[in-house]
Amino acid sequence: MNTRLMKYVPRFAGTRIMVIGDIIVDHFIWGTVSRISPEAPVPVVNVTREEMLLGGGANVLHNIYSLGGQATLCGIIGNDDMGGRLRQLLADLGASSQGLVQGKRPTTVKTRVVAHGQQVVRFDREQTGAPSEQTIGAMCDYIDQNLVDFDVVIVSDYYKGVISQPLMSHLLSKVREVEQESGHRIPVVVDPKPDQSDRFIGATIITPNHLEAEKMSGLQITNEQELIQAAEILRDKFSCEAVLITRGEAGMSLLETGKDLVTIPTMAREVFDVTGAGDTVIATLALGLAAGATFAEAAALANVAAGIVVGKIGTATVSSAEILAELNGEHQ
Repeated sequence: MNTRLMKYVPRFAGTRIMVIGDIIVDHFIWGTVSRISPEAPVPVVNVTREEMLLGGGANVLHNIYSLGGQATLCGIIGNDDMGGRLRQLLADLGASSQGLVQGKRPTTVKTRVVAHGQQVVRFDREQTGAPSEQTIGAMCDYIDQNLVDFDVVIVSDYYKGVISQPLMSHLLSKVREVEQESGHRIPVVVDPKPDQSDRFIGATIITPNHLEAEKMSGLQITNEQELIQAAEILRDKFSCEAVLITRGEAGMSLLETGKDLVTIPTMAREVFDVTGAGDTVIATLALGLAAGATFAEAAALANVAAGIVVGKIGTATVSSAEILAELNGEHQ
């Protein structure tokens, strides 16, 4: 199995992925703690460094580049300093900013204060809700003009409002149109949020985590039979070809149309931080599909990547070399 999976990893370099979703700047403040504040019972963090990282849908794109693929981000940023920072972070990767739409809302920023490897506090600066019709229209125009150039579309929903029903309806309609006119199949891979999940009907594959699968199926998943039943409900509800449920230490479970449920055991040896792990999963899954892998093979690759990334601290990524080393039994 590992030998078969290894052949897809070098093919990542020839793929192009469109990432549509909520864009976030992850701001990390790193430091140390040696005392409690005399003003309140809280730790005093002595700041040693700060960094700005691509988060949300932008972290999905970062994972794709780290794995050797090419991607373009389609989403909303603000007319502010953080929007400029995000453009620069994309430029540093060699990624295009053409799919970015400058909206009226500020760029979403999540600031995490980390001391001695532990997150002390997080505070968010964001404005959620439905974007204006003009903003959504600009995103739809970008999709119309560029979709045919991509192998797979990832929808990264952090429930900030960008992934709206009008946008999803337009995207899925355009995907069907391109496939009918050119014969070019473009899988739509969705990392969903349970609220208003009808937006995702018609996607190719969805990747909810265990809790999201419970909420969307209406079932509490406590055993194998309930897991199978929930996956079947989701597959039928979304009229999708496959459902991949990520289950933390229990691994991942994949249900394809016409096949039995397959569970892939986790490959994580140590878990330090799950921040962004879902982004790594969906990026690797999409790259696998773009490289010609089956759903099961792409899911297995995503499982390997997830096992690596949770062993890192912060909004981390995985490289193709790390995946190949893991598949080859060379634990790093």
